[in-house]
Amino acid sequence: MERNFIVKKVLNNNVIIAKDNDNAEVVLIGKGIGFNKKKDDHLPIDPVEKIFVLKDEEKQEQYKLLLPYMDEKLMGIIQQAIFTIGQSIGSNLNEQIHISLTDHLLFAIIRIRKGFSVDNPFLYETRAMYPDEFAIAMEVVNEINKELDVKLPIEEAGFITLHIVSALAKEYAFDVNKYSQIMKNLIEVIEESMQVKLDRSSINYIRLVRHLRFLIERIIRNEPSKESQSLSLILKNEYPESYSLAWKIVKSLQTKLQKPVSEAEVIYLTMHLERLIQAKN
Repeated sequence: MERNFIVKKVLNNNVIIAKDNDNAEVVLIGKGIGFNKKKDDHLPIDPVEKIFVLKDEEKQEQYKLLLPYMDEKLMGIIQQAIFTIGQSIGSNLNEQIHISLTDHLLFAIIRIRKGFSVDNPFLYETRAMYPDEFAIAMEVVNEINKELDVKLPIEEAGFITLHIVSALAKEYAFDVNKYSQIMKNLIEVIEESMQVKLDRSSINYIRLVRHLRFLIERIIRNEPSKESQSLSLILKNEYPESYSLAWKIVKSLQTKLQKPVSEAEVIYLTMHLERLIQAKN
């Protein structure tokens, strides 16, 4: 079913301010939608078209502020990137991604063209926590590099991944940058306690990071885990080093997240840590 809009102002060939069927002002973003359009023109849009609609007034104003920094080619490439993300994820993205990711990519491209390097301290953790989103982010990086003849590094895929995850967060929205920092700190605690540098490409490391990711999400959502007193005693006696480190991590999470953590989480975490210790030995 087509959506009908009335053009109120053409900002450029790719961005229009319009009124929707409810007479609410929206910003329409799409390649060439402003071409030859003028005030009060009717603009029917098929839902399969690559058209984005910004309804939130604050986000509209934020997006408009970015327009002077983009030419039409760059804008079209960024729009295609967001469309690719939405299609690949198969889920509705929060409107905020049009501002946050556009802003990030715009200045990432400016930096790389000026020869500035970029560091992403959360790259390995992000890649391990969100493998599907990271794969999509790499597609976006490769496409931008091809279309603009630049060389955005893999670090940018890590940042794009966080934007994707943030745009997907709904009921339990959280600051992905904050929790990536927590994740990095936990890995540092583990490495320091075990006196080892973990292999970021190992399957045990990837399993650990994903477990920590879901642990953090369970804590945020207040989801209880089933406890086993007998198993807890066995692990405490059999693997004292891992068990003690697991408690240290859990107490750190309780402090950082200001939420209780069940003893069952210590059990699961102990088993993951013991794998790392066995691999070390």
